[in-house]
Amino acid sequence: MKLPLTARRGAAVRPVYLVSTGEPGSRSFKLPDRYERWARQCGFAGKRGSLLLVPDDSGGLAGAIYGTGDGKVAMAAGKLARLLPSGDWSLQGETGDPFLAALGFLLGAYRYERYRKKMDESPRLALPQGMNRNRLTRTAQSVWLARDLINAPANDLGPAELESAVRKLATEFGAKVQAIRGDDLLKRNFPLIHAVGRASARAPRIVNLTWGRTSDPKVTLVGKGVCFDSGGLNIKPGDGMLLMKKDMGGAANAMALARMIMAADLPIRLRLIVAAVENSISGNSFRPGDILKSRKGMTVEIGNTDAEGRLILADALAWANEEAPELLIDMATLTGAARVALGPDLPAMFCNDDGFANEVAEAGLRIEDPVWRLPLWPGYRQMLSSNVADISHIGKGPMGGAVLAALFLERFVETAKCWAHFDMFAWTAAEKPWCPAGGEAQAVRALFEVLAVRYAP
Repeated sequence: MKLPLTARRGAAVRPVYLVSTGEPGSRSFKLPDRYERWARQCGFAGKRGSLLLVPDDSGGLAGAIYGTGDGKVAMAAGKLARLLPSGDWSLQGETGDPFLAALGFLLGAYRYERYRKKMDESPRLALPQGMNRNRLTRTAQSVWLARDLINAPANDLGPAELESAVRKLATEFGAKVQAIRGDDLLKRNFPLIHAVGRASARAPRIVNLTWGRTSDPKVTLVGKGVCFDSGGLNIKPGDGMLLMKKDMGGAANAMALARMIMAADLPIRLRLIVAAVENSISGNSFRPGDILKSRKGMTVEIGNTDAEGRLILADALAWANEEAPELLIDMATLTGAARVALGPDLPAMFCNDDGFANEVAEAGLRIEDPVWRLPLWPGYRQMLSSNVADISHIGKGPMGGAVLAALFLERFVETAKCWAHFDMFAWTAAEKPWCPAGGEAQAVRALFEVLAVRYAP
């Protein structure tokens, strides 16, 4: 599916006026007379998500009015992509931030159609003069990439297919890729990734993409790519496995951010690392109580095989740190504890740099891609102690799970000047104006805003 943007010169473009809640005539924005009269006759009050089609004198369609409710969410325009008749439309009226309104429209137009009949043609959006079309399209295409990957079922997106997706991304932007697979992981010292993925018939792997000039600042992205998580020997209940195709959502989000960076040609030495496994059950599954050696050399006591994501990230982060990047970002659908604390829409951010954390949080609020910082609380480090190994990979009780997972990962981060860890849901359970139910990109737009300023060409 292509982005529904009109590029036809001279196309007949109809307006759709965005208005906030209020009686016709009482709003700060005054509709054209025809629209104002029709809104009064129909009792249109601007309720969020409501659409009123406006006829012309001949009985055709002149345009439309769309309600944004309190008007505080610019991306509420996303629902228009699923409500408007086909044709070319322009956003008018109380659009707030015009870029976010247009982006909301494009993100709201997303459909995952790989396994079903394609729907009718979407309405197309005509951009206002002066809007940065390249910025808009690269943002929307990158979010769509993450959604496509997360929505794909595990039978068609395993570790090999995730590697192929990274290679396709590399080809698009002239990047280089290497992959280490199967038992070669042991030879190349990635024992935790091998241990987690060895029970699957689909070989585990670590995929490494590099792009940009070696003289530019080093920015490394690491993504958790658990293509399906059964829980291993600590098997999940049936309903707990229903969404586990999305357990590679961190990798999908890291790939989306990498795509934004490369599409914008930021002067960055970019490195993307994806640890791709399937956490399955067989005779050679790793077990609770096992002690595994990590790439860093630390031994790790396994407390629960359903906490596999932090293990593969540990090896990936250790590899990333061997290059001493200026900025290291990892993204993962890591803990249920983060979802209990913050719900599905707020990724938890852990960061060892207050300045960077504040920049990301502020950008997220400004562009409607929010994150919420949680603490790397040092007083909890002792909760990861082990009597038989250097460290336990889970805590000794049910509390503070997201913080403990972040503190575990912190042990594998030493040389990066700045490290940020994002524990995300990567899924929208209930449709939003700018996002159908399903896989979602989270925090990537906020992160790109910060990177674009820090590393402006």
